[in-house]
Amino acid sequence: MNRQAKCKTPRRPPPKKPPNSQRDPVGVYLRVRPLVAEDEECCIEVISSSTVQLHAPEGFKVNRNGEYKETQYSFKKVFGVSVSQMELFENVAKPLVVDLIHGKNGLLFTYGVTGSGKTFTMTGSPGQGGLLPRSLDMIFNSVGPFQAKRYIFKTDDKNSMEVQSEVDALLERQRRENNLTVLKTPSSRQKVDPEIGDMLKPEETCKADGVDEDSCYSVFVSYIEIYNNYIYDLLEETQEDAIKPKWNGGGTPVRQNTEFIPPQSKILREDQNHNMYVAGCMEVEVKSAEEAFQVFWRGQKKRKVANTRLNRESSRSHSVFIIKLAQAPLDAEGDNILQDKNQVSVSQLCLVDLAGSERTGRTGAEGTRIREAGNINQSLLNLRTCLEILRENQMYGTNKMVPYRDSKVSHLFKNYFDGEGKVRMVVCVNPKTDDYEETLLVMRFAEMTQEVEVVRPVDRPICGFTPGRRHRNQAFREEMSQRVEDRGDAMSALNGVVLSLPPLPTSELTDPNDELTIPRLVEALQNRQRIRQMMIEEFNRAASRMKSMLQELDSNIISKENVILEQNGRLAEKDKVMHSNKMEIERLEKKTKMQEHKIDILQKTTKIYEDDKRSLQQEVETRGHRLQRELSEKRRMEQRMQGMVSDTQHKWEKECERRVNAMQLEMQNKLWVKDEKLKQLKAIVTESKTPGRPDPQPRQPLPQRPSREERPSREERPPSKRSASPPPVPTTTPVRPRHRRSRSAGVEKWVDHKPPSSLDLGTVLQPVIPNAIQVSAPNEKALSKCDRYVLTHQEVASDGEIQTKLIKGEVIKTRGGGQSVQFTDIETLKQELATVSSRKRKSSEGAASSGSQTDGAWTDVKTRCSVALEMRAGSNMGPGVEHHGISKRRKP
Repeated sequence: MNRQAKCKTPRRPPPKKPPNSQRDPVGVYLRVRPLVAEDEECCIEVISSSTVQLHAPEGFKVNRNGEYKETQYSFKKVFGVSVSQMELFENVAKPLVVDLIHGKNGLLFTYGVTGSGKTFTMTGSPGQGGLLPRSLDMIFNSVGPFQAKRYIFKTDDKNSMEVQSEVDALLERQRRENNLTVLKTPSSRQKVDPEIGDMLKPEETCKADGVDEDSCYSVFVSYIEIYNNYIYDLLEETQEDAIKPKWNGGGTPVRQNTEFIPPQSKILREDQNHNMYVAGCMEVEVKSAEEAFQVFWRGQKKRKVANTRLNRESSRSHSVFIIKLAQAPLDAEGDNILQDKNQVSVSQLCLVDLAGSERTGRTGAEGTRIREAGNINQSLLNLRTCLEILRENQMYGTNKMVPYRDSKVSHLFKNYFDGEGKVRMVVCVNPKTDDYEETLLVMRFAEMTQEVEVVRPVDRPICGFTPGRRHRNQAFREEMSQRVEDRGDAMSALNGVVLSLPPLPTSELTDPNDELTIPRLVEALQNRQRIRQMMIEEFNRAASRMKSMLQELDSNIISKENVILEQNGRLAEKDKVMHSNKMEIERLEKKTKMQEHKIDILQKTTKIYEDDKRSLQQEVETRGHRLQRELSEKRRMEQRMQGMVSDTQHKWEKECERRVNAMQLEMQNKLWVKDEKLKQLKAIVTESKTPGRPDPQPRQPLPQRPSREERPSREERPPSKRSASPPPVPTTTPVRPRHRRSRSAGVEKWVDHKPPSSLDLGTVLQPVIPNAIQVSAPNEKALSKCDRYVLTHQEVASDGEIQTKLIKGEVIKTRGGGQSVQFTDIETLKQELATVSSRKRKSSEGAASSGSQTDGAWTDVKTRCSVALEMRAGSNMGPGVEHHGISKRRKP
């Protein structure tokens, strides 16, 4: 058997909503809590009815330059410390209650740090009722006379409302009264809890105007809390409430071994209209403001609160009190509720008391309190993120996804931000200086929230029945009851007359001479005849009265028919006006669509122009960067050319100095030769004058230095012969290569970074770094094990030689767990060749050379001795290991 393949259920298309381009910003109001101590420092100053200014406390610096910064924030309205609860309700919550009665949704929530007065603003205290009890009082003052009987409206599990007949409602009432497991709501006759008694003063009550009298209303309330990102029903009956002691036969109570089961969390679902609701949440029907507030207070006692360092009763969860108002129109007779589910309108008002954001360091939270604070801060952060993305999408035309599902708070109120009702926020702040930093963050979030716009909700459609039918039905009932009373009076009068006729006497004749019976009978008949005439006259009078009444009724009916005809004429005129208005609306809608189309075209054109402008700006920026790079390259080239010019100038200065020195040495050599000749001549003269000395051997003449003309050119000069004297013989100690000790060597561990492009110069002296990790590219693993870092860098110097630079630094740990290198020193290693002077001198040692002797013979000593060897004292190393090349100075 082939199994049927599973297919995904197609998603329902969203409901078609009438187009509405009108938007309203989120209304943000600010309320400043009074200070506990009058002499305490205050950091908030109310400048006007819509602006406040924050003053930084002493010791708190906002700017980097150390100056104190004063910031101003603007709101829709600012309520100072002297504002009453009634004034706050009139400006904030009353418009939302009016919209609720007219079939529109609303959301009102309080926001602020812990201990800023959010719960007092929402709930209040005896004699100073908050927004919630005042809203309930206004609702029942407005719709109280038009409420339907209990259980006429019935809720289902899919967030919709059904209408039952009175018989079904009566059966439902009996079934619930007999069912003991159903939660019983306290009636208004029960004793009120003293903690919530007298929340409102009688003179502070108010009601809404323009209530539809042709509809029936019913109020449902529910109360939930969001604790650690889980939803719990505060009106749900727990197992602890249901446990009752049982009694045995002896009259003693029997304890039941039952374990306490914590309440189950609820889940969020989406109904057929794509509205979010809490599945399985208990909705209680209430008939008075006292009963509704008693239900609220019963759930308020179950709410999670705890004692912290900053607040004695700190809310550890977000509470949501939902007021649903169901209304359905009356039928055409104005007597019963219309039994049509599609005509039922349900509006709701959500009053939210958000838990305050807090820092665990200030509250001293531990264990469970830390987890609660983390979940509270995370949910508030996600709400802020959703509002920021909404603002960005509206201001810049982006289409980023709003992360509603990241938190239960934002997911539950998703429909309000998408255009299902008005949204208002009351920001509560504490002006004490300890809360300055957190208050600053709250102010920034509140000011940003004002820039979010919500689509204005549309009015609900009006049913096609004639307005005022409830009033007409009541008037008709009163008139019919009056008629019934009048008719009953007439019939009772007739019955009294009939019952007042005298009875007939006995007419039996037993004696022919009886003369009393017949006269008595005649008298009775005459009396009855007289009474009959009176009855006829009374009947005629009653008939005339009835006739006059009927004529009056006929005249009334005729006049009413005339009135109805007149009203029908007016209705026809109204229909014509409505038809003309409808035609005008259609014309305006077409014109609006045309204007919207033009606006779309202009927006697209503007977008194209903006894209072109952006591309041109990018091109200008690119060319500007390119121009800057070219200018910087030009400056580098100029600096390089200046360096080359200075190097060339320095080189020629050295060359000129060298030539001058050579000429000076040549002149000194000539003078020395002359001095030698004079000395020899003097010696000859002295020896010739000394007696008794044998004649010395004739001295050989000094070899004459060939002139410049007699010297052969460099090309014709034969290669010079190397000197026959042996080179310096090294000692018996073998030559051991010894590396120069680098300054970077030490006990620290090094990272020796040598790029693969480094060249081996083959020099004897090389830097050696002990305890080093050699790498070709730096990595985090090697840097984490070492304290120092050295980079071997090679470049070509100005004289064409390759010089090596050792760039050294210290490895520093960063806050993020990584490493950074801070360079501290650069060591340069340069290889130079010893330059040999081109000066040549003839050695004075050895035999006299002939005039034809080559230059290599008399310059051999100079070649050998132009570089002297210098060794350190006590060194056992050979002369080829460590030496300094210096030019040997000549005697003057």
